[in-house]
Amino acid sequence: MIKCALIYDFDGTLAEGDCAQHGLMPALGITDIANFWVKVKQRAQQDDGDEILAYLGLLAEKANQLGSDELSEDNLKKHGKSIPLFPGVNTWFERINQYATANQIELHHYIISSGLDAMIRGTEIGHQFSQIYACKYHYSPNGKQVIWPAQAINYTTKTQFLFRINKGILNSWDNTEVNKFIELKERDIPFERMIYFGDGDTDIPSMKMVRYQGGFSLAVFDEQKWKEQRTQEKVEKLIAEERANYVVPANYQQGSQLEVTVRGLLQLFKRKQ
Repeated sequence: MIKCALIYDFDGTLAEGDCAQHGLMPALGITDIANFWVKVKQRAQQDDGDEILAYLGLLAEKANQLGSDELSEDNLKKHGKSIPLFPGVNTWFERINQYATANQIELHHYIISSGLDAMIRGTEIGHQFSQIYACKYHYSPNGKQVIWPAQAINYTTKTQFLFRINKGILNSWDNTEVNKFIELKERDIPFERMIYFGDGDTDIPSMKMVRYQGGFSLAVFDEQKWKEQRTQEKVEKLIAEERANYVVPANYQQGSQLEVTVRGLLQLFKRKQ
């Protein structure tokens, strides 16, 4: 039996929009979502810093100003239940796992996301993953007040987690193990048996990395936004710059283009073992 990995971004890949805009931002009184992201960019430029840290920091500032515990793990998980998933995502994992098992494939699922870890775990699919690598906070002893961001994952830091999956390291802190030399044939899941699912610019380094190492990248897009010029230009760019092997709608339903493509790739992995 061969071991394979399906690795997903979350926002815009498995779920519609950005994690935090569903439930969390309204609970913090953030009603102008577009303006919030403008402020994130401004803060990053002002600090000459990272946008993900700016985003996590602004959420924490807002919560602390209000004396709110909406960023606690329990509340983030509660808000995760309100995140709308793309069609078929809720049944995708059971179906593709059954297909893999029937074809003598040991299939593992992972998230690498700039979204909030606890919100992703709070969704109905949060239990489906071998590991979720996403943004986290460090809390006060009572678990309610944010002290600082414990983990921030941006577009380039995503790539380190591909190596953690490759080497079978199911944590974010052990830098010794992830940097240790391991012969390719001894690694837990070869890059050649990975499929990376992403939707945009923040996934480009990971898409490129997986392709360069012999795996496959799928670029997904929201079918409801296909007629928007921005969506078409993004897809065109991913193809022109050789970031993705395939481009498919973010429709995970039975018999969808995405499902048939993944099944075909799993069969390819099996044939090449």
